[in-house]
Amino acid sequence: MSTRPGQGPSAPDAVTGTPGLRRNLQNRHIQMIALGGAIGTGLFYGSAGSAQIAGPSVLLTYALGGLAILIVMRALGEMSWHTPVSGAFSYYATENWGRFPGFFSGWNYWFNYIFVSMAELSVVGIYVNYWLPDVHPGITAAVFLVIITAVNLIDVKAYGEFEFWFAIIKVIAIIAMIALGLFLIVGGRGDAVGTSNLWAHGGFMPNGLWGMLSALVVVMFAFGGVELIGITAGEADNPRTTIPKAINQVVYRILIFYIGALFVVFCLVPWNTLDEKHSPFVLIFDQLGIPAAATILNIVVLTAAVSAYNSGLYSNGRMLYSLALRGDAPAFLTRLNQSGSPYVGVLVSSAVTGVAVVMVFVLGEKVFLLLVPIALMAGIFNWTMILITQILFRRRIGPEGVARLGFRMPFFPIANYVVLAFLAFVVFVMTTQPSSRFTPLYGLAWVGIVGLGYLVRSRAGRRRTEAADASPPRQATSPHA
Repeated sequence: MSTRPGQGPSAPDAVTGTPGLRRNLQNRHIQMIALGGAIGTGLFYGSAGSAQIAGPSVLLTYALGGLAILIVMRALGEMSWHTPVSGAFSYYATENWGRFPGFFSGWNYWFNYIFVSMAELSVVGIYVNYWLPDVHPGITAAVFLVIITAVNLIDVKAYGEFEFWFAIIKVIAIIAMIALGLFLIVGGRGDAVGTSNLWAHGGFMPNGLWGMLSALVVVMFAFGGVELIGITAGEADNPRTTIPKAINQVVYRILIFYIGALFVVFCLVPWNTLDEKHSPFVLIFDQLGIPAAATILNIVVLTAAVSAYNSGLYSNGRMLYSLALRGDAPAFLTRLNQSGSPYVGVLVSSAVTGVAVVMVFVLGEKVFLLLVPIALMAGIFNWTMILITQILFRRRIGPEGVARLGFRMPFFPIANYVVLAFLAFVVFVMTTQPSSRFTPLYGLAWVGIVGLGYLVRSRAGRRRTEAADASPPRQATSPHA
């Protein structure tokens, strides 16, 4: 089925994917898109904040959060294997749960990545200030907003290549940093470097078990982004092969990168000396006096933020496109350009994300910490709905359908309920932290806003149907009348 530029396609096809979008993403693209979304400011910038809360025990916090996300991704992967379409969360919720869950899931995912993208955009100026301290971070954010928007209007394969190489830079840099750090640790550079740093400054859990658990707010934000794999399903080349492979490989790699990188950080520098206002990775190599390493790493962390924002804008454009296909968003959002990109959805998402630029001008460095809890709350809604939808998906397809699945979620349904309980605990933790105490209330307000939007949409749809039913049928007229 083809779609001419500027026109909206028909409804999604469960087998062939989403009409209008082109299957130009290969496995390497999909893996790096997911890595690009998940390895961003949460690791390179936010890890200093989580370390101050939990100390070295934040390594266990990342392991705990990573295992929970692995279950979520396997649940999503099972549904993506069965029905590889773009806008996966919303489509699956509609098919297996109902109209409102699908409506909420789609708009909530868009809302989530708007705030994730704003958070990523808010810190790029901080990295640029490493070289250009007199340039206002808001100006830098505006420049990157325009550049990344332009990239997302190009053919999806070009976007995939762009994200692939950006993510490759991050991956290579993390591996190199881990290797160099291990060399310094094994070789020893005096008493200040070594594994003893893991327990020498107040212990492995300097703030106790609760301190370790309190870091979940920042840690879980860091893992947001891996679910981008579900969005790519509609444009993946051979999705029933690439999606499972990408899910299995990406989650393990992220766990290794986060835990491995932070292990090196804590061994090289005492955790209580990390500065929340700067990337700990840059500070480490500055303190160790390694020539040019800090500059190189600052390029990497800047690339990481831009890459994560790039992934967020990509997913937001596709989600609006998917919502519009089903009538849950204005029809003009189905418009595609000559290269098959949903350019209206991209431009609308970019314009809303631009609010972050204004916030940076007004609030400066505080923006990131303000946005993280809101993005996490929306992310928890996403993960919760994926787990519940997958339970309902299994019920819908029945035992025979489950037997035909080529990619299944392990430990079903016990794993679903355990992770749902874990996510509820994360929300409780949010209520105990000063920076996120009221965020769950904002989340409830957001549910109300989306519910109101759904009622307005439903009533408008009923009026159109009633008007069409009430209209008298047209009678053929004589050409001579």
